[in-house]
Amino acid sequence: MIEMKGLYAGYPGRPVLENITLDIRFGEVLIIVGPNGCGKSTLLKTACGLLAPSDGEILLDGVPMKGCSTKEVAQRVAYLPQSRSVPNITARRMVLHGRFPYLSYPRHYGERDWEAVEQALKWVGAEELAFESLPQLSGGQRQKIYLAMALAQGTQTILMDEPTTYLDVSCQLEVMALSRRLAEEGKAVVLVLHDLCMALQYAQRIVLLTEGRVRQIGTPEEVYRSGSLEEVMGVSLNRIKTENGWRYYYQ
Repeated sequence: MIEMKGLYAGYPGRPVLENITLDIRFGEVLIIVGPNGCGKSTLLKTACGLLAPSDGEILLDGVPMKGCSTKEVAQRVAYLPQSRSVPNITARRMVLHGRFPYLSYPRHYGERDWEAVEQALKWVGAEELAFESLPQLSGGQRQKIYLAMALAQGTQTILMDEPTTYLDVSCQLEVMALSRRLAEEGKAVVLVLHDLCMALQYAQRIVLLTEGRVRQIGTPEEVYRSGSLEEVMGVSLNRIKTENGWRYYYQ
């Protein structure tokens, strides 16, 4: 579990986050939404230790993160950025990168590492892609491999920045379904999304950021009924009841 208390963070000469208090819970999909430049990506980078807060505190499983080593944080929190380089290696080798926090240099992979890779590929349904070249895969296939890499890392918390960007609709839905499965297995899953309808459909809780501050934290029902999404994002939302629950759409 990650707890942020009175968090301030940003970049030299450019503060971004102000007084963020937020807990990231196991067994839950938490989705962060908000306008461009409001601090969503900065929040994820700070939560996984890539950015040091300028003030406030982050607790990782009850322990101050500032006292943890980079390796200790990486063994507890996996972070998938919005964009990354695509090395010319096989998908299986890419997933193996998730084992780096458990290895010293030079890296010598053991049976446990290869087992973690195979299990992760199977979990995301990408076993047949194991020996394919990463640059030859589609965007949706690569996203599966990156998610498998995070699973091989063996963390209880997974942070994903815009994991559905540039994917077609079927791949987006598959990524979101996988996220829900991860939460059902007890992991804490945090996503940054621009698609408000998808956020309302798949989140257990939603965090609405604006100008580096938390405007609202609540269930999809609470956030939808408050009207804050429409006010902050400048859109009009509606929904219909289906046999599978609410379906949201833009008017």
